[in-house]
Amino acid sequence: MNGLLVGRSTELAGLVQVLTSAAEGLAGVALVGGDAGIGKTRLVTELAAEARERGFNVLVGQCAELGDALPYLPLADALRGAEPAVREAAAAHPMLGQLLPGTESAPSAGLTQQRLFGSLLGLLADVQPVLFVIEDLHWADRSTRDLLVFLSRMVQSERVCVVGTYRTDDLHRRHPLRSVLAELKRLPTVMSVELRPLGSGEMADYVASLGDVDAQELGLIVSRADGNPFYAEELHAAMAEGDSLPDGLASLLMSRVEVLSEAGQRVLRAAAVAGRSVEDELLREVAGLPLAEFEEAVREIVSRGLLKVRGHGYSFRHALLQEAVYTDLLPGERTRLHAAFARLLTSPAELAHHHLAGHDLAGALAASAEAGRQAERVGAPAEAHSHYDRALGLWDRVDDAARLAGEGRVELAFRSAIMAADSGDKHRAVVQLRALPQTSQVSERLAYYLYETDDRAGAIAAAERAVESAQDQAELARALATYARTLLWSPRHQEVEALCARALETARAAGADDAEVGAMLTLATFVELRGDLHRAHELVDAGMARRTGDLAMNLRARFHHARIHYEQGVLDHAAEVADEGIRIALEHGLKWSTYGTDLRFLRFLIHYVAGEWDQAEAVAAGFGTRVGTVPEATLSSFALFIEVARGLPAVEGRLSWLRPFWSDELVSYMSRGLAAEHAIWRGDPATALEHVRAIMADQVDGDATNLRIAAIGLWALAELGTTEGADELRAHARVAVEGGPIGQGGYLGPEGRAWELRVEAEWHRVHGRFDVELCRRVVEAFGFGFVYETARARWRLAEALLAAGDREAAQAEWELARETAGKLRAVPLENALLEFGRRARFGAGSRGAAAGPASGAAGGDGPAGEGGSLTAREAEVLRLVAEGLTNREIAQRLFIAQKTVSVHVSNILGKLEVSTRTHAAAVARERGLLD
Repeated sequence: MNGLLVGRSTELAGLVQVLTSAAEGLAGVALVGGDAGIGKTRLVTELAAEARERGFNVLVGQCAELGDALPYLPLADALRGAEPAVREAAAAHPMLGQLLPGTESAPSAGLTQQRLFGSLLGLLADVQPVLFVIEDLHWADRSTRDLLVFLSRMVQSERVCVVGTYRTDDLHRRHPLRSVLAELKRLPTVMSVELRPLGSGEMADYVASLGDVDAQELGLIVSRADGNPFYAEELHAAMAEGDSLPDGLASLLMSRVEVLSEAGQRVLRAAAVAGRSVEDELLREVAGLPLAEFEEAVREIVSRGLLKVRGHGYSFRHALLQEAVYTDLLPGERTRLHAAFARLLTSPAELAHHHLAGHDLAGALAASAEAGRQAERVGAPAEAHSHYDRALGLWDRVDDAARLAGEGRVELAFRSAIMAADSGDKHRAVVQLRALPQTSQVSERLAYYLYETDDRAGAIAAAERAVESAQDQAELARALATYARTLLWSPRHQEVEALCARALETARAAGADDAEVGAMLTLATFVELRGDLHRAHELVDAGMARRTGDLAMNLRARFHHARIHYEQGVLDHAAEVADEGIRIALEHGLKWSTYGTDLRFLRFLIHYVAGEWDQAEAVAAGFGTRVGTVPEATLSSFALFIEVARGLPAVEGRLSWLRPFWSDELVSYMSRGLAAEHAIWRGDPATALEHVRAIMADQVDGDATNLRIAAIGLWALAELGTTEGADELRAHARVAVEGGPIGQGGYLGPEGRAWELRVEAEWHRVHGRFDVELCRRVVEAFGFGFVYETARARWRLAEALLAAGDREAAQAEWELARETAGKLRAVPLENALLEFGRRARFGAGSRGAAAGPASGAAGGDGPAGEGGSLTAREAEVLRLVAEGLTNREIAQRLFIAQKTVSVHVSNILGKLEVSTRTHAAAVARERGLLD
């Protein structure tokens, strides 16, 4: 790398800004693209120097042109070249430590890739601030691409900056990096930098910085280089050596090679077959030269700037040079050199590459099978799948393939399908499994993946085949456990209990702990739905006590154990179990695994329900706002519970990111349900009702979640002053209570029963009736420990008591609600209570004073002077009507929909028994409603 950094000040300033933001706790990602030789490495080298000056730990890793042969190559490269303190910290994370030299990969305990990703997040947190540079992403393996996406989405508040470089001229239409770049560039944390060719003036300045050059030579280089700094360097070097200038970059590069001695060219050709870099000892062996001659040849190559010393070996100064030398090799020469490397290497992935390039198909098959197994162990399922598929593709072209692969074709194909599923491609796994003989093992996994992809009928059929074809007790146990799981939510759910009992008996006899725990957890869910909580707890406790060696199963057991306690209202025990599960997830780098994430959002809900809102808000801060996938959107939705209830400004921004994911049922249920509450607090019940109706259209009849949504919808109807749709919402709620998700009723739990009562209370309120006893039962029902909802229930009870004329009791409930709202910093509820208290004339010395009836409304409801039937929002709209504002102007003033204003005005005219806005204003002044 020569010369000064010329013409890149804008690009460098942008990258430095990302680095600065990272230093301040806002993680960022930068993607630097451009043609080969345009200066990407030069630019990020300058950034790395700046980062080191600022105290960053800098990790730099290089991808290699080996396809998916070597998983996580740039990560391993970065760790090997890291500072000792970083290497030591990495060694403390076993999943990362095995990427370091001299470390054996440990046997898999499941979730290997998720554990590795989590371990890397842990390392980055340990050694932050960090700049992590990944060069040549156009050559990245699948797992490295997945890792880049993971980091881009997950690092948000860490002091981490990730920079990737790639060649734009290599990205053909079907290049796997194209879709990754398109996905990442939509994220606000990702900055895209495209390096353009240097202009003539910039190129002249750059060439001048390389050394003495006369005006004629300068003009020639600038005109020939076409804005490419690397091309300019090569032209300058050729001129300096007195060479003529051939056409084309490849010819120019080879003209630099051809001036080497015969030994130098021999060494450089061998280095080109190794790839971008090569170890000294390996290169000497392949070159086949005496030591003294080899060293003299290397010294010549390095002095001419074709190779540079890197660690214990050498690397090409630029990938273009390596490509030019490799392309110039004769076919036989290339084959012999690949074979020579294959004889000396021990890494299965590299062996597979060189054997295949050297036309040694038997060696390629054996190495590919072993490379797949090694990729499994280090948590690279996509690469494992690729290696296995390569071995399978060679199977019919090689004699004695089973001996070379170490297992039969069917076994290897089955392993390949499992790896496809583990890498996220369950559809590919299903295709591969369907092509295999339908043994019990194959059918059981097929059933499992079909169930995961929502093909319930196909899953049941495959599970039945698995049971029928089982050859031993262990196979039968796993088949039965999966069969029971596929039937759990089907019309044949009544068969689940007997199947689970049979699976448990068979698993215990066979010692199949994984099948036993799976059957226990399925049975626990089944009996829980029927209200047998004691047995559900016993089953989950027993499942947790088993040591299956399967981390996913262990975390699944802890999640369900905590969930059942939570849904039963036993919050202390639920918190204890969830904390234990989260600890296990963190210890194994599984914070972002499926059940690691589930445990964290469950812990958040426990904090939220128990009134530990500062802790809940701290947990929610880790639920990223800037989402790009359904799982991320699901997690982000949970944060809205605390943000809406506290009236935090983050709500609108989070909702804007979640809106594109409203086609997903769970995301829609949570985020739109909370968006509805947010709209009501802001005085826009019409929008809230739109959200509720959209959710109800997608929800399954009988689902208990319909209770909460129905209650919110009825609240919105009360604010709008209409009963239209109230009976329908109440009917949805009753189906959930009486039928349940499988049509036979089910256990609601204390929270479910509380929402059931609230639906009834809100339905009566919509019809203008306050039932004091019903409102009191709602308070008592939420009293199992749901602090916030108890306060909201007291608000409604206070209104009912005031309407019934029991002012003293009403004020007592109001004061309790206000006290809780204040402690929680539940600003919207606190404001509503203050407004209600003002209109009810609550306060010091007011006990026993006369008051009119109250009617609930968001933002505070209650009597409005003699027009006590007006809600607080209607009174507010009336004051603006009296000022002469139009509906549009009122909507703008109150930040609500114009349609909502129209509804309020219609209600006001009806309640005041007038026909015009002018008459309404006159009556309001006469009755003192504008004071």
